[in-house]
Amino acid sequence: MSTNTIEQARIQRAEAVSFIKEHLPINPEYLLILGTGLGELAEEMTIELELPYKDIPHFPVSTVESHTGKLLMGYLGGKPVMAMQGRFHYYEGYSMNQIVFPIRVAKMLGTQTLLVSNACGGLNPNFERGDIMLINDHINFLGDNPLIGANDPDLGPRFPDMSQPYTKHLLVAANQVALDAGIKIHQGVYLAVSGPMLETKAEYRYMRQLGADVVGMSTVPEVIAAVHMGMKVLGISVITDECFPDSLEPVSLNDVLNAAAIAKPQLTCIVVGMLERL
Repeated sequence: MSTNTIEQARIQRAEAVSFIKEHLPINPEYLLILGTGLGELAEEMTIELELPYKDIPHFPVSTVESHTGKLLMGYLGGKPVMAMQGRFHYYEGYSMNQIVFPIRVAKMLGTQTLLVSNACGGLNPNFERGDIMLINDHINFLGDNPLIGANDPDLGPRFPDMSQPYTKHLLVAANQVALDAGIKIHQGVYLAVSGPMLETKAEYRYMRQLGADVVGMSTVPEVIAAVHMGMKVLGISVITDECFPDSLEPVSLNDVLNAAAIAKPQLTCIVVGMLERL
């Protein structure tokens, strides 16, 4: 990213921020990204404003089924939140900077914490379809990241530390909410790949040997951008299919959506309960 490109990116973020501020009914403290099949979590919000992505200057537009493509403002768990009802993926053809554009805009609007959810495949044999996992670390197999190129010091340092990308006290709070509610919950490592194809048996074996507990096609770029800007981060994965090489079966999008629907009440309880306690 050249100096001219940095300046152009700053202008684009400023134009998006200005547009949103014209409509902004609240000052959001939390950014919530709703992953595949998890957009209905927005039903629990008290919504003050809906902005279609296509109306916001320079915002990408969701192209994946089940990703509605709206920016929501309102309250959840008594806290002012901005929710992305639909995200952007590398396999859609977007650049890394386009994928993380909304996170950078949200930070400029005042959000300090990112709560990111996703649907994923379970690699850990102790995980079952419909289980929930708190992400405590990740492996980036996307082959790219949003910090490549000239660094914009307005966003963060050239070499951000990633020794603890997922904020410890948020992990503790979310885990306690789940325990108090009697919800089965795991913690583990999320591995991000580009997709859109699902993996082979050999690839699943390799990922498990590397120490990954789940695999998905999102989340890591957004987390990298958030950490770069000094935001706190909580990542939550819903296991929508079991990726065990010796008993692997074909998976459809409907299978993923059905599994996400099963986990929705538990996910909602954890997110809302944690926000109430923060």
